[in-house]
Amino acid sequence: MDLREKYQKEVKAKLMERFKYKNIHQVPKIEKIAVNIGLGEAVANPKLIDQALEELALITGQRPKICRARKSIAGFKLRKGMPIGVMVTLRGKRMYDFLARLIHVALPRVRDFRGLPRSGFDGRGNYTLGIADHTIFPELDVSKIDKVKGMSVTIVTTAKTDEEAYELLKELGMPFRR
Repeated sequence: MDLREKYQKEVKAKLMERFKYKNIHQVPKIEKIAVNIGLGEAVANPKLIDQALEELALITGQRPKICRARKSIAGFKLRKGMPIGVMVTLRGKRMYDFLARLIHVALPRVRDFRGLPRSGFDGRGNYTLGIADHTIFPELDVSKIDKVKGMSVTIVTTAKTDEEAYELLKELGMPFRR
């Protein structure tokens, strides 16, 4: 059973019962997942952007978009319009597939992993986690990677509060700390 089925069959019912929703449409759901790799070093080495594009496409199964600097910052030798990162917004089936791989494959491969912190919630029901080493994803061939990159994963939900979002993600299998 994939995560979408689990959400439809089990999680919705548990959340209805837990928060006493009157309507099935009030139950929070995951809207989208944004995956971002910021590359400040790309100012000096533009090839990093191409590598990050390739790697993020392998991880997510979708072609990433290049993020460019909004303004010039002389101290960082940064000009407006220079590429400084790559990002992907996942929805639908790809979103659930990525979340399943993140929960069941990638996170257990993190060294000394003790669960995700609850401090990643933003007060509006969205959760952001940082991954220091993108090589935890099995899709990547570690021998071809020149530089280990960090990435941030933001899970946007329709939940009104952090408590509702926490319960939703916990029921889907996110490994939070006790």
